[in-house]
Amino acid sequence: MSEAGAPPKGTAIIVLGPSALDLARRLKAVLPGSNIHGYERRVPTSDVAFTRMSTHLVELFRAGVPILGLCAAGILIRGLARALADKHDEPPVVAMAEDGSAIVPLLGGHRGGHALAQTAASLTGGRVAITSASDLRLGLALDDPPPGWRIANPDMIMPIGAALLAGEPVRLIVEAGSRDWLAPASHAFQDQGDLAIRVTDRANADRTTSLIYHPPVLTLGVGCARDTEPAELERLVFDTLSSHDLAPGAIAAVLSIDLKADERAVHELARTLGVPARFFDAERLEAELPRLANPSDSVFRETGCHGIAEGAALAAAGPDGILVVPKTKSARATCAVARAASDVAALHVGRARGRLSVVGIGPGGSAWRSPEAIDALRSATDIVGYTLYLDLLGEAVAGQDRHGSALGQEIDRVRLAFDLASDGRDVALVSSGDSGVYGLATLVFELLEREGNAAWRRVAIEVIPGLSAMQAAAARAGAPLGHDFAVVSLSDLLTPWPVIERRLLAAAEADFVLCLYNPASERRREPLSRAVSILLAHRLPETPVIVARNLGRDGETVNATTLGALEPATIDMLSIVIVGNSQTRVAASGERRWVYTPRGYAAKHQDRSKRPIPAPGSVAHRTRSAS
Repeated sequence: MSEAGAPPKGTAIIVLGPSALDLARRLKAVLPGSNIHGYERRVPTSDVAFTRMSTHLVELFRAGVPILGLCAAGILIRGLARALADKHDEPPVVAMAEDGSAIVPLLGGHRGGHALAQTAASLTGGRVAITSASDLRLGLALDDPPPGWRIANPDMIMPIGAALLAGEPVRLIVEAGSRDWLAPASHAFQDQGDLAIRVTDRANADRTTSLIYHPPVLTLGVGCARDTEPAELERLVFDTLSSHDLAPGAIAAVLSIDLKADERAVHELARTLGVPARFFDAERLEAELPRLANPSDSVFRETGCHGIAEGAALAAAGPDGILVVPKTKSARATCAVARAASDVAALHVGRARGRLSVVGIGPGGSAWRSPEAIDALRSATDIVGYTLYLDLLGEAVAGQDRHGSALGQEIDRVRLAFDLASDGRDVALVSSGDSGVYGLATLVFELLEREGNAAWRRVAIEVIPGLSAMQAAAARAGAPLGHDFAVVSLSDLLTPWPVIERRLLAAAEADFVLCLYNPASERRREPLSRAVSILLAHRLPETPVIVARNLGRDGETVNATTLGALEPATIDMLSIVIVGNSQTRVAASGERRWVYTPRGYAAKHQDRSKRPIPAPGSVAHRTRSAS
């Protein structure tokens, strides 16, 4: 659900040609978390490149991504036609003229499409074409309440809406929360009538003649012993709500002390309720001591505050909130409920559990960046990485706080990422290629084990893979990694040369195809020459070699040579070298020469063709026939 009056986050701005690129950039600046998706053949720079329009639109649509197409409405309609099904699940889709003069919400108008169109219009001065009757005559959409609000009985939207539009008597009953968002339709409500719109935090309100809205006014504080089973906490909470006639749909957030930020039961409860989990430090909870119904000295000795469940519920409800359910216990868990005087903006109380995503961004351009990596970058509040890699990301991280640093400062980068995440931030730690292949993922876990404090250990960690440089180089050259291969870094900054040499020798003797990372730098030329000497002692000078540089970036080169002709002086840190084995071959196709390493299919085929055909009726014949 988008915020009332605000566009949905994470919008994909579709650009088909360079003439719309300037407008796309202006739109991106005002649309939170948006990215420019450009048609690869015509748009020189974009956050995400695509080659097939319809396929890309359907993928975005089915993933629930809001779409703003700077193109004709018909293009979007034809592209998405095969994906249209349930209107209740569709994301916003808006068509906008390239000059910004006309904006048409096509789909998902009540799911953020109208707000997206209005925001775009405010930038360009264009005209929004809204056609839904409820928006035009009531000034709002009954199926699009503010963030955090829940509709208890959606089946009543249509009859209540029809009654309002027909001028029939419909009452407005507000028992909790604010009526402000319904104000545009105030002229349509009457003092009498059998039908009603009821805004309440009660669970047992009449649903047969009323459209029931649950506003986010209840704050649920919880505490539990370490590793409490999620089922116990959930059972306690739902039993407590039921016994006090409180609607789960009116819960704004699940709240607790920051010591519980990594507690599985708390997060699973929040997921079940469909609300955020937010956390306060002990000092903030202790400030609620005068309002606690059940202060506990033993809790204070253990945590630094006299009440977790009650304190967290009251802290989130604000100074005008009241405790409606005091601390209630099960064997290993507690809960309490407070009611706020107005809607609770859950994302602005306490803080979230911090997240650290170690993101592999591939070798370079956006075309090789995975959707999972794009989502992680888009949702992050902070981007940490080597400055060159952040520059490569360009507009993909234009809206986030960037923390760039120089080559060689990897440890400082990881520490900074942990510290930011410990403060409740959503941090993306950028690593080129695949984050787990000579990337920063291993350093994250090493520092967590060696230096990790309690705050670091409460951070949620996710490792997001990326396309590795060796995969990219192999694909550009053909299929040199088609059979067993080994990977060795020639950098002796972290690994002693004797260890590297021993591994090179083992790979050479075992006849592995060999991928050489960090082959050379301005100050480090000798290791590559030594590596070539070791390999030449076990392989022919004619062995195919691939040298790839600047993969996926401007100035990309992929050259095929041989082990005997390899020139170490031409190779640097932006290069990767793939050395074939005794089976690696070169195949010609037109003007191209492809390098590949066969797996043995030809020999397998020849072996089968030489087998004698079993005599009819024999055991071998029956076995072969059955298979």
